[in-house]
Amino acid sequence: MREKNFITFEGGECSGKTTVIAEIVKMFDELNINYVSTREPGGVKIAEDIRKVILNVDNVGMEPECEALLYAAARMEHLNKKVIPSLKEGKIVLCDRYLDSSIAYQGVARGLGLENILKINSFALDHLPDLTIFIDVKPEVALKRLSLRDKTDRLDLETIDFHNKVYEGYHEALKLYPDRFVVIDGNQPLNDVVNDCKKAVLKYLGV
Repeated sequence: MREKNFITFEGGECSGKTTVIAEIVKMFDELNINYVSTREPGGVKIAEDIRKVILNVDNVGMEPECEALLYAAARMEHLNKKVIPSLKEGKIVLCDRYLDSSIAYQGVARGLGLENILKINSFALDHLPDLTIFIDVKPEVALKRLSLRDKTDRLDLETIDFHNKVYEGYHEALKLYPDRFVVIDGNQPLNDVVNDCKKAVLKYLGV
């Protein structure tokens, strides 16, 4: 196996990330691979508390700068308390979202700009993922899926224009860091998305 074991999963709303990670966790258990599965914002207590503030539907008036700084604060706590220690222990870290989400959502969709996002997340630039699986789902497909579930957080309430900008933002991140991205077609049936993600992870790890 490779020594660089920080793997992140990215995509817009309803891209299937949560299901994909759950299936990869099952696969790792079957293969006796040492790992930790985590998420952003969250993963540790303080970051989970920040997550509740960010996603609370009562906070729809939150300023974009405040949102970006809250994500960065949660990331710092999560990185220092969970990601880095787990990597030092030799574990593979599977993380649902990381810096690329901030580039897409706050940098592009909120209009704060890539430079500002990279500046407030400068501490994370020394700990970029070794592999990022981007599940590429067209916004119109994602919103059809979203319409079938309860709208449980603040981002679920955003307009199609916002989700289109998020989609553009992910492609900006892809241009910025092409060497670590693997793009998976998320418009296909979920089972096929899961299988393609599994193959990409196993190929990267050399298993």
